[in-house]
Amino acid sequence: MTRFPGRQRGATLIVSLIMLLLITLLAVSSFTLGKANLQIVGNMQQRNQAFAAAQGAVAAVISSTQFTTSPANAIPAASVPAYCPIMANTTCASVNGNGTDDVSVGVTASCDSIQPILVTQLDYTNPNDAGCLIGSPQDFGVVGASTNNSMCSNSVWDIQASATDQLSNANYVVGQGVAVRVPSTTICP
Repeated sequence: MTRFPGRQRGATLIVSLIMLLLITLLAVSSFTLGKANLQIVGNMQQRNQAFAAAQGAVAAVISSTQFTTSPANAIPAASVPAYCPIMANTTCASVNGNGTDDVSVGVTASCDSIQPILVTQLDYTNPNDAGCLIGSPQDFGVVGASTNNSMCSNSVWDIQASATDQLSNANYVVGQGVAVRVPSTTICP
């Protein structure tokens, strides 16, 4: 059987064009996937930076001496740096180390409840519990004596911090609960 090589000349060209097209599609898809992966990593980095700034602001509010008495002014507006929005409970943070603030964080705190601590729940050897055991409070009257409440209560707080990236407008909200020991006569502000 005799083959005609003249008929097969175009087949090599078509096969090579198809292979070139497939290799081009693989190259384009790898660049697209690489770009998408880079965007995902960048978004995760911004998220983690906003989370760290929000956690820092929550820690600043909780450690404030004004936290339980005036939670709306735990970080006074006068102590907020000039480059931040002039509002109470607002902080700013530079997350990339260039000295300009990239993230602003607003914090709100609300008192959910105050739960009395029973005398039986206190440890007599713990110095922190000693202040709750001294004396006999008369604010409760007969009710206080019959319920076996101590002179202290736990105030339960819900703290929300909203961190906003100035460049991308990305927003991250952190919620944290905290219990703070207060005198038994304290009410939620």
